Amino acid sequence: MELAAVRLFTDDVDALVAFYERITGLTAVRLHELFAEVRTPTGTLAIASVKTVPLLGEGAAAARSNRSVAFDFSVEDVDASYARLKGAIDTFVNEPTDMPWGNRSLLFRDPDGNLINVFSRKS
Repeated sequence: MELAAVRLFTDDVDALVAFYERITGLTAVRLHELFAEVRTPTGTLAIASVKTVPLLGEGAAAARSNRSVAFDFSVEDVDASYARLKGAIDTFVNEPTDMPWGNRSLLFRDPDGNLINVFSRKS
């Protein structure tokens, strides 16, 4: 079994797609007006409208209700990413911080409140 993607359910696909395109510098693949994928070399972030939830089972997912998952994006230089993202992110959860396990991390939230961790491994 392979993890193929992580999927976010949202009530505003266009806003979430634009946000992730802006922070990653990638162009999302729009498979449908209700579904898009941001494909990185190591994984895919899928973004789906809550209008698709009934196809999975009524009440199977809800937008803007995640408080237990962080999306980790690896970068070469967290401080350079912080400088670049300052104009795109309204509020940061933290500024670049050295973590005890050896990563340098920067945390903020996407428009739906999902936690984003941009990190690099310390040399």
